[in-house]
Amino acid sequence: MRKLWNALKKITFSGMLLYGYNMLSISYNMTIPMNFVTIGTISVLGLPALFSFILIRKLIF
Repeated sequence: MRKLWNALKKITFSGMLLYGYNMLSISYNMTIPMNFVTIGTISVLGLPALFSFILIRKLIF
């Protein structure tokens, strides 16, 4: 039960983190789509995954 609770907390925090980033970056047109892949990756890998998505978005698009 505790593992499930921790997983839900991570997923919720990741979704809120990505939503907050998107709200700040909307004026720069650097939003990252919110889907299962991005939220799952940020949940598992943490903040470095968000920085990686930002870097990929900046370099490729």
